[in-house]
Amino acid sequence: MSLVYAGVCSHAPGITGRADQADPEVRDAFYDAFHQMRADIEASGAEAIVVIAAEHFANFFMNNMPSFAIGMADFYDGPIEDPDWLKIDKFRAPGNKDLSQRLITEVMQTVDVSYAEEWKFDHGIAVPLHFLTPRFDLPVIPVNINCQGPPLTPLHRAWAFGEALRRAADAVPEKIAIVGTGGISHWPATPDSGKINEAWDLDFLDRWCRNDKDALLDYDDLTVYADAGQGGFEIRTFLTVSAAAGGATGTVHFTAPIPIFAVSCTIASYDLAT
Repeated sequence: MSLVYAGVCSHAPGITGRADQADPEVRDAFYDAFHQMRADIEASGAEAIVVIAAEHFANFFMNNMPSFAIGMADFYDGPIEDPDWLKIDKFRAPGNKDLSQRLITEVMQTVDVSYAEEWKFDHGIAVPLHFLTPRFDLPVIPVNINCQGPPLTPLHRAWAFGEALRRAADAVPEKIAIVGTGGISHWPATPDSGKINEAWDLDFLDRWCRNDKDALLDYDDLTVYADAGQGGFEIRTFLTVSAAAGGATGTVHFTAPIPIFAVSCTIASYDLAT
């Protein structure tokens, strides 16, 4: 089995950009969970990390909005945002074009997917990498799911995509880590920014930890929008990891609302041995 790690984490820009404004005790506990996630990925022996994110109109826009896209390049530059705002210096993350092409070819057997040989990372990938591969010494394979431009990728297709990624990971000799990243409930770039529906988040994480496919797919976008904001559409990245985990059960290592970061900050992973 080549999939050696499957987990999820938050990626809000405030996590790095407004770190000095957060409650230091809660912030440091969250950072500690991020550092443990990095240690767990390293201990898994992963030779590449697939980061499944919701892109924020940095590379894909309404003139070309794929449901799924996978990077296929030897390197990726970031962050696309102002480093002084995001508090992450410019970097060049290594890719693995050959591995990407093999994964894409296998995914295509059941799920239509676009690929990109040029990709500039925004905070959706830059923030997790800041914690998970701070030395940029692990090849990154970026993945985008359309969580931003309606019509959004249907949830059941995100699940099918996760199953295809698992099959692709198991078909290559390299050891693969998969990390889904996004918010849960949040209302970014609106007057409600900083609002968090903690009860909704905890219910979602319960479904995620049980890897309950029926419960995870029992959402509709109108209800999600009302209860969890437009940022809640990013549950697609978490569902994809659930499908890739193949029925494994999960553990939440940290979750807490941090309003200045505008999201319930979360770190969770699946036990692939179950």
